[in-house]
Amino acid sequence: MLIMDQLKIGLLEAAEKIPGELLKRGVIGTEEELLIKTEAAKKLRISTEEIKKFQVLKKSVDARRKDALFLVYQIQFVHKNEMGLLKKQKKGNIRIVKQENGQIPGRGNHGYQIKRRIFVTGFGPAGMFAALTLARAGLSPVVIERGMEAEKRQACVEHFWKTGELHPESNVQFGEGGAGTFSDGKLNTMVKDKTGKNRQVLETLVEFGAPPEILYLQKPHIGTDRLREVVVNIRKEILRLGGEVFFETKLTDIRAENGKLHSVVLESNGKQWEEECSDLVLAAGHSARDVFSMLKERQVRMEPKAFAVGVRVEHPQEMIGENQYGAFHDILPAADYKLTHQTPKGRGVYSFCMCPGGYVVNSSSEEGGLVVNGMSNYLRDGKNANSAVVVTVSPEDFPSGDVLAGVEFQRRYERAAFLEAEGKIPVQLFADFLQSQKSTTFGAFFPEMKGAYAFGNVRNVLPEFVGEAIAEGIQAFGKKIRGYDREDAVLSGIESRTSSPLRIIRDENFAANVKGLYPCGEGAGYAGGITSAAMDGIRVAENIIVQVYV
Repeated sequence: MLIMDQLKIGLLEAAEKIPGELLKRGVIGTEEELLIKTEAAKKLRISTEEIKKFQVLKKSVDARRKDALFLVYQIQFVHKNEMGLLKKQKKGNIRIVKQENGQIPGRGNHGYQIKRRIFVTGFGPAGMFAALTLARAGLSPVVIERGMEAEKRQACVEHFWKTGELHPESNVQFGEGGAGTFSDGKLNTMVKDKTGKNRQVLETLVEFGAPPEILYLQKPHIGTDRLREVVVNIRKEILRLGGEVFFETKLTDIRAENGKLHSVVLESNGKQWEEECSDLVLAAGHSARDVFSMLKERQVRMEPKAFAVGVRVEHPQEMIGENQYGAFHDILPAADYKLTHQTPKGRGVYSFCMCPGGYVVNSSSEEGGLVVNGMSNYLRDGKNANSAVVVTVSPEDFPSGDVLAGVEFQRRYERAAFLEAEGKIPVQLFADFLQSQKSTTFGAFFPEMKGAYAFGNVRNVLPEFVGEAIAEGIQAFGKKIRGYDREDAVLSGIESRTSSPLRIIRDENFAANVKGLYPCGEGAGYAGGITSAAMDGIRVAENIIVQVYV
């Protein structure tokens, strides 16, 4: 099998042959596939009929020259004389690879039914993929999720955004699908994965209803509206394979003897009970602060780690599109960006979880605290672009000797955010952020938010060093994207749940110091996003499977 890199097709040529709706969504249809094959055959000096088992592996946009944009592809195919074809190429953008069988590892129930009580707590990406992997191996996992199933959770969250009445156990942070359910559903990851688990995650998501283009887009996303359908389908598959899933049920304690887990204490509807448990995949998420406190009491080894805090920044999506794609922004998918800046004091400022055509959402999970995040639907057709602009904070910024000091650091500023606008999302124009004064009116555009908002001084909800770094960072970003530092850019805060403030220490077998306890995913400090969390869930589950069957 041959792989060809950097196959470029001019956007103007592509736009003449690709239906506008597909081009706008980044979806490859029959017209684009024929165009790619034709261009590849031309480059290779062969006929299109000689290209067999053709597949697009990656698709991206080269927008370095705004007057001449290109669609860029990586493709794979089979040819009858691959070595001969390879020798004729001079630029080195084609190579031979071993053909894989295409089978997703672990797919299908192996027929084993082992009497072993394996629990998974948390039904976000890590817990969901761990449970699916275990179920496909015949291990019938028991999943417990403190929040509601997707259908009820959606109604609960909508009610919160409308009224401000928070359900502390089922909200944007807790419930089926985890925090990622109310997000952009981004699937790109920086994790270097030679085992194929990244591809496995994407193929599994497509199997359960995600759009097929996530398999080849350079920056794939599902969108919150499509993601809800996918997580429900995965849950149904776990049940079909013999697993169990219990919602509105939370882990309150673990019991161990001689360093070995033997049971878990669960709670639902105000009642507590104990269940025997041989293995517990702990995928509770980075907002499960009560779980962290319980683990500390049970002397599970943890350590504080760096995370980031900051604000959400909104701009008109059209402005971002024009800066990234020039006059062609209307025919391409909604443009995104990634920005970084280093302050003279050594603070890193960077954009995070950028949501094209999206919404800023109230993502609170505790009474008296306020957190914001970003969310986009599949079409990314909202009026505004938003992104977190955050600053890294390290244990040196909250030194107390307590492993939960980072949690308290987050909580302190989340409470300040809640008070700043009386429970509503505090918003402020960038010009007023620079002057540390409350805004009184909007500029040329308005916020796109889920949840009530009101003017406040966002500088008041940030550590002083974070506010200074963000002010400097946004001005620096204005030199990279024209208008990014415009006076009427809308800031809101606080973005504080970027990652877990601690790491639950595990050994080479993914186990904590309590045997049978497997910290997993973003909350445990081993992932940063949907894909990496799902990959970690698979790794942990596969390790348990090996212990059971080998």
